[in-house]
Amino acid sequence: MFFICNGPEKLSLTMVKKLETDILIIGAGLTGLTLGYLLQEAGKKFILVEATNRIGGRIKTVGFETPLPIEMGATWFGSQHQMLKQLMNNLNVASFPQAIGDKAIYEAISTSPPYLASLPPNPDPTMRITGGTMRLIKALAEIIDFSNIRLNTKINQLDFSGLAINAFTEVEEIKAQKVISTIPPHLLYKTIQFNPALSSNIISVLKNTHTWMGESIKIALSYDDPFWRSVGSSGTIFSNVGPIPEMYDHSNYEDDHYALMGFLNGGYHFISKEERLEKILKQLQKYYGAQVKSFISYHEEVWNQNKACFAPYETQVLPHQNNGHELFKNPLYDKRFLIAGTETSSHFPGYMEGAVASAKFAFQFLK
Repeated sequence: MFFICNGPEKLSLTMVKKLETDILIIGAGLTGLTLGYLLQEAGKKFILVEATNRIGGRIKTVGFETPLPIEMGATWFGSQHQMLKQLMNNLNVASFPQAIGDKAIYEAISTSPPYLASLPPNPDPTMRITGGTMRLIKALAEIIDFSNIRLNTKINQLDFSGLAINAFTEVEEIKAQKVISTIPPHLLYKTIQFNPALSSNIISVLKNTHTWMGESIKIALSYDDPFWRSVGSSGTIFSNVGPIPEMYDHSNYEDDHYALMGFLNGGYHFISKEERLEKILKQLQKYYGAQVKSFISYHEEVWNQNKACFAPYETQVLPHQNNGHELFKNPLYDKRFLIAGTETSSHFPGYMEGAVASAKFAFQFLK
């Protein structure tokens, strides 16, 4: 127990709950859950903590387990993503091709009208997970003993000064032999204090590592009718004018519920949701006419407003900057701490493949 001073006359006594484990994993996104799955299968003792009230991290499926799951986070993968595909195969998670079509609506410049451009044949289609990307997250979570996962548990400090590592939340102290962070490296730098402090070269890399999805705004509109499939049209959009630079048919696997999903220029994070929707509909009307206003639902995720995934940079950080940096391969604090997560992977950093690869790398470190 310890005392917290709330002023010269006020003193409150707070009980700190103490837990012990061999391995502490910070972050219940794809990397953290995959690592938990591997440790569970190996019979290792671990605790997986998540700062929010949900698992999945930057995998977020709106309407999961409804007829129309819509992805507001990680969505696509390809044939080259072999580690992800093997994990999905092990968990019996199915996939289906992303509908692209042979034509796309293309808008090159603001002074020229959009037109229907032919797309080259694609023998290696981009894939989506059947039932939504959260299907993979759920499959992992169902294998991990639920008592090993702690939601609403934000680590504020890591103390490496003793024989064991002490991790502190507001109300808990978790003692572990090894700790793996799977949250974005920049978020790690901004939200967790270290004792002793991290070296200056590590701090320099962390504070200048790009966070995937950090500047992204994902948007989706659902409809009763896939009008974009009519002759002379397409659900695939590429625009240099915007505010939507790209958009795709996002109908379900069964193809009986329909949606368009894509990205909004990240600069529109400062306006209201209603203003964003107005600009989206205005652009889509150029391609499809007034029928775009007959949408059933509108969804968006402004990722730079998600404090559990993103923190503002102190200086300009470029896309992909420091992703897969060599320093992420090296465990710290006498090989007791490893910085993991998709941004740290040298293999497809930022993708779901990178998240799985990072989990496998961390698992080898823990063996």
